[in-house]
Amino acid sequence: MPDWLTLLLLVVNSLTAGWLFLYGINAYWLTAHRQNPRPIPPMPTSWPLVTIQLPIYNELYVAHRLLDAVCCLDYPRELLHIQVLDDSTDETQVLLQAQVARYQRQGLSVVYLHRADRAGFKAGALRAAEEAVRGDFVAVFDADFTPTPDWLKHTLPYFADAGVGVVQTRWGHLNRSYSLLTRLQALGIDGHFTVEQQARDREGYWLNFNGTAGIWRMAAIRAAGGWQADTLAEDMDLSYRAQLAGWRLVYVQDIVAPAELPVAISAYKLQQFRWAKGSIQCAKKLLGRVFAESAPTGRKFQALLHLTGYSAHPLMVLILLLLLPLLSVPWVPKHPLSMVWGTLMVPATFGPPLLYLTAQRDLNPKFWHRELGGVLMLAVLGTGISFSNTCAVFAALFNRGTQFRRTPKFNVRDRKDRWQDKRYRLALDWVTLGELALCGYSALALDTALKVGAYGALPFLLLYFFGYGYVAGLTLWQAWQQQMRPVLEPSRL
Repeated sequence: MPDWLTLLLLVVNSLTAGWLFLYGINAYWLTAHRQNPRPIPPMPTSWPLVTIQLPIYNELYVAHRLLDAVCCLDYPRELLHIQVLDDSTDETQVLLQAQVARYQRQGLSVVYLHRADRAGFKAGALRAAEEAVRGDFVAVFDADFTPTPDWLKHTLPYFADAGVGVVQTRWGHLNRSYSLLTRLQALGIDGHFTVEQQARDREGYWLNFNGTAGIWRMAAIRAAGGWQADTLAEDMDLSYRAQLAGWRLVYVQDIVAPAELPVAISAYKLQQFRWAKGSIQCAKKLLGRVFAESAPTGRKFQALLHLTGYSAHPLMVLILLLLLPLLSVPWVPKHPLSMVWGTLMVPATFGPPLLYLTAQRDLNPKFWHRELGGVLMLAVLGTGISFSNTCAVFAALFNRGTQFRRTPKFNVRDRKDRWQDKRYRLALDWVTLGELALCGYSALALDTALKVGAYGALPFLLLYFFGYGYVAGLTLWQAWQQQMRPVLEPSRL
């Protein structure tokens, strides 16, 4: 390889490491600013009329659980209106219609709204039902959630501040201990809420409604232009537009809404793909407006990192692809730019693990150290899905595909619960082949690093090797498990 090309690759490698360094260092910053001193407001003397929207699409196994939980909220019946927004094309329709009719006979204000075309997906369903909303507040719950009876009464008092447009609560986990995969997802979600959302809330940065387990002031939705379906992250999109319109979003750490975590790696990758693609779409749509705001530079910079956070994944893939050809050149390890790469990557790598461990220490002060191994495995998982998320980022950048594919849920909590013989299976796709190829590429780079004595690169290459191997291997293993089990009808489950 010509020296000029090697030098060019070194420069690209260093710039890539520099951008990753910003994300890693920001993890330290958010961790240091996570504490939320927000006082708990007093209960109001009278309660407002509230609408709760339940957007559902083919949720045969969990839709009934959601509606039961919402109908059991400890709130005056005459002040609670529930909209079941069902776009389903399977038996979920029949089950929900019967359940809605049963609650209506009990005197609850529950309506069943069905759309046949599913235009705009979730955002379209929410927007279509907007004119039928009753009251000044609307809460949203996805099908995998089961709010506790006191959720609504604890959330509404924060709207005593007339400038608050949204209140977001923390996600809990119904099946955290089901498997290693669900445990790792729980660690990641805990880090997002307990550290990232708290820090953004405390420092006055833009933050996002997470799509569920939150409640909106209808005036904020209307002032922001309503739900829009031009991104796959309609929640983040509306959040930023509302904040740009002058409304504030409040995150409350101590109010928890439990939810079911995906148990299949294919479902988890699909969920991450949607979030990655949607957030980059929001970045394309909104960053211009953010930069045009007369807001502090630090706040704009945090919005940039927030909206483009998933771009770290293609940068991770690029770092790996560059390492092998660079390791093959004898003078590269001694070049000053290589020193820059190492200097930037080490602190960047340890930022996210510190964030996740800190979240566990805050949530479980006595036993947080038990999650040390889990945080290490979370780094493996995060590296392993970087190729799938890279595909999502490029799909957003080049406007490829607009289909909203929801994450299948199976109503599993205990280890004895099975999901492999249930519906909503996801087929293997070519992404798994890419993960296997990158696992092999990492092994080749590891061998080269050992031969040339580039021992500083070994920890990173091992992370890539085990990450892609774990994700691809688990995907193939679970696909084989499903193949071995015929789909059972719901009546037999």
